[in-house]
Amino acid sequence: MNRKYRKTIIAGNWKMNLLPSEVKGYGEKLKCLAPKVKWCEIVICPPSLMLQAALKTFSNARIHVGAQNICTEAKGAYTGEISAAQVKDLGAKYVIVGHSERRQYYGETDKQVNLKVNIAIENGLIPIICLGETLEQREMGITLDHIRLQLKIALSGVPADKIRKVVIAYEPVWAIGTGKTATSEEAGEVCKEIRAQLRSLYGARIARSISILYGGSMNGDNAAELLAQPDIDGGLIGGASLDPEKFYSIILAANQ
Repeated sequence: MNRKYRKTIIAGNWKMNLLPSEVKGYGEKLKCLAPKVKWCEIVICPPSLMLQAALKTFSNARIHVGAQNICTEAKGAYTGEISAAQVKDLGAKYVIVGHSERRQYYGETDKQVNLKVNIAIENGLIPIICLGETLEQREMGITLDHIRLQLKIALSGVPADKIRKVVIAYEPVWAIGTGKTATSEEAGEVCKEIRAQLRSLYGARIARSISILYGGSMNGDNAAELLAQPDIDGGLIGGASLDPEKFYSIILAANQ
């Protein structure tokens, strides 16, 4: 982490877990645990039908809310979708874009990710852009090439005066929900390369200001070691975010 230049962020991605009736109880527990967190921005990303409940629950706390996905279109006949404008109108601040599960299970392409990044920014949301390689790509030795391409496509059309409103999350696909975690050195190497690519696209000053998160089985036991890497500025947390105490242990590591 480097707080001199950028924000530390711990974001919880609930995925398709918990119930609307459980949001308030979860929120009260987390608020009791984290009243004095000052060095770390906390974000909760629940399923879309829980956004309003989460926003209400965390309205009196320094905890932000984000969506897990948005549509590539602004509005129209897209049954089952949720627009960036709708998410913003509710009061959410963030949106996860291009999560590997969206890419893998729903065929989301790099081009669609790019459309979502741009429409999120246009509507005043901060996109958390997910990048990551499969185990096969890592074993082939093309991890960095793959990440560079994903990042370049995702940021196509994003001007320099808007790029500061973006967060990047490196999430090796092979480490998501598997209990496997990239070593701190492996994660640090990729996040360093992401910042180098940002530098080549937007210059050094902008590159050093953008927060890069690690996602992929981060937990209370490994968070401090991962966050000690100079180019890892936080985490995108899946399973561990479903338990307020486990989530708080990661927040605590980031708040040191």
